[in-house]
Amino acid sequence: MSEREDAESLADAVLDAVEEDLQPHEDSGVPDAVLTTLSILKKLGIDWVRRYHRLELSGELLKPDQQVLFVANHGFGGIVDLNVFAALATFDSLGIDRPITFLTHQIAWTMRVGKLFEPFGARPASREAAEAGFAEGGHVFVMPGGDLDAFKGFKDRNKIVFGGRSGFARLAIDAGVPIVPIVTAGAGESLMVLSDGQRLARALRLDKTLRVKALPVSVSLPWGLNVGGVGLLPYLPLPTKLATRVLPAMTAGPEESAADFATRVESEMQQALTALAEERR
Repeated sequence: MSEREDAESLADAVLDAVEEDLQPHEDSGVPDAVLTTLSILKKLGIDWVRRYHRLELSGELLKPDQQVLFVANHGFGGIVDLNVFAALATFDSLGIDRPITFLTHQIAWTMRVGKLFEPFGARPASREAAEAGFAEGGHVFVMPGGDLDAFKGFKDRNKIVFGGRSGFARLAIDAGVPIVPIVTAGAGESLMVLSDGQRLARALRLDKTLRVKALPVSVSLPWGLNVGGVGLLPYLPLPTKLATRVLPAMTAGPEESAADFATRVESEMQQALTALAEERR
């Protein structure tokens, strides 16, 4: 694609975001100028992963005909995670028209930025928020691994790390909705994570004060060697190729426990991630 076509595409993304923001919306308490800016950044982020990271989609690329719980893996980072933008690009390609509740780590609200993302569906991760999303007729999106998955070291970049969590499976069973896994490979190569910093997080008692179990030591642009900040703050990712696969919808068996269902979902996602990582080489 030519530079002119790239520029035109970026301009279209900006115009689409502005036009979308001009539509009537409920008062969120966030200034209109901020909402417009965030809408533009969201559109540009989607266009960024499609072009700069050459996002490739595969799998079950059909719009769900019922409510679902989307379950995804982290790439690197929390608020700023390429896998989130890959998921947004996937939803855009699928033509998802139901609202989506994005279950997000509480630290976003502790840092006083969570409110900014609420107009786009972000809610502090909780069962109550998920149930409210389903009650409103929408989908729910969750990354069960949390900071354990988000801040894993470079050597573990192609591993799914849910840390034994099964609440998402229990939620799907109780809500009577299928789980649709979304697996993305490649984001872990957008920077170098030297250590997940779990021991450091425990030493600083961040698991008690901020519910943060990892404090990654990383090397990235423009921050260089950094402890903890990258992932919460934007960084300039290396131009690694991203590959996203939407897996078939999964439901629990008649006698399957939430823990066993969660393990099966994680296993299917790990197989997909391993395959995507191999295909990228």
